[in-house]
Amino acid sequence: MRLHLPSIDHEELEEIREVLASGYLTQGAKTQELEQALAKLTGKEFAFGMSSCTTALHLSLVALGIGPGDEVLVADFTFPATANVVVQQGATPVLVDIDLDTFTMDPDNLRARITGRSKAIIPVHAFGCSADMDPIVQVAEEHGLAIIEDAACAIGATYKGRPCGSIGDLGCFSFHPRKVITTGEGGAIVTDRPELAERIQILRNHGGVRTGYWYQYEAAGFNYRLSDVLGALGVAQMRKLASLNAQKRTLAKQLRELVSEIPGVRPPMDPPWGDHIYQSFVILLDEGLDRDRVVKELRNRDIEATLGTYAVHAQPFYQREYGYATGDLPRSAGAFSRSVALPFYAQMTDEDLEFVAAALKIVMQGAWKWRQRLSTRAG
Repeated sequence: MRLHLPSIDHEELEEIREVLASGYLTQGAKTQELEQALAKLTGKEFAFGMSSCTTALHLSLVALGIGPGDEVLVADFTFPATANVVVQQGATPVLVDIDLDTFTMDPDNLRARITGRSKAIIPVHAFGCSADMDPIVQVAEEHGLAIIEDAACAIGATYKGRPCGSIGDLGCFSFHPRKVITTGEGGAIVTDRPELAERIQILRNHGGVRTGYWYQYEAAGFNYRLSDVLGALGVAQMRKLASLNAQKRTLAKQLRELVSEIPGVRPPMDPPWGDHIYQSFVILLDEGLDRDRVVKELRNRDIEATLGTYAVHAQPFYQREYGYATGDLPRSAGAFSRSVALPFYAQMTDEDLEFVAAALKIVMQGAWKWRQRLSTRAG
């Protein structure tokens, strides 16, 4: 059973057919249509299709003028791209521990890690669950910091009724195939700040400004455009977003009930401030259980489980270059070593959910036996 399957049908094919028939394959009318849908969804004035969420995060930092000597506070439990873009700007990523209930940035640890060099905060809405944004916004306002929301997994999720990606200065989304909706590869930025929008518009297209029939190059920009073929895919996917998110919430409730009685497993829960869209269904194992062996045994049963995501501070590059040691951010380290992403997508049936839960129950029985054997040997 696959970890994820995108929801693709004839609608996407028809949208792509229009682009191919037009002969205009790079950023164009379909990308603009996708941008308009994103602006409407988030309530933001400006939206820009990008080649990935990574390039969206990078260009957000560039637009804010962040560079050498600056520090950017980044939620530690995330795909490393969130911190990598800070490094690519010559700035210093300051990694922040998480709350284990939501896998998102801990506002208290954030406050403790602010310095005079801090310039921006990148909270991550992990697995479709919003970070607790009110205290993060308060810290940002107190210290004059920008907020870039990494909403890669959270398109359509909300925080106290506000769309994820719309709360900070900039919001970045991913359309990778594992996300709720996909363009194959792709991403987007949304913002209400005209000066940032102007820089993003110029910088994502080589730094060029059109004057008549050609461009003048006002900056050494990037090629971060989203092709119109992928934009067309996104247009069709956006029409399905609400129904896909609703379906995944329903499935998540069912799967949560199925696994909640399995000893050693803590299922994901809805946060108190708003709806979780369950881009991924990530469980947390009890301490002392061998997560890697659990994943291996599930895969032996044809269930494509994997880790939740990474503790950036535990990765060799960040330890070598910034002096982190595994466990410096203990909750993130625990999530990294104990989280398991189970197969989860909108097309799953009741039988699929029951198959996953039954296999997990058997594997977890074995996990407790392995733990007991290790304890006996250690004794």
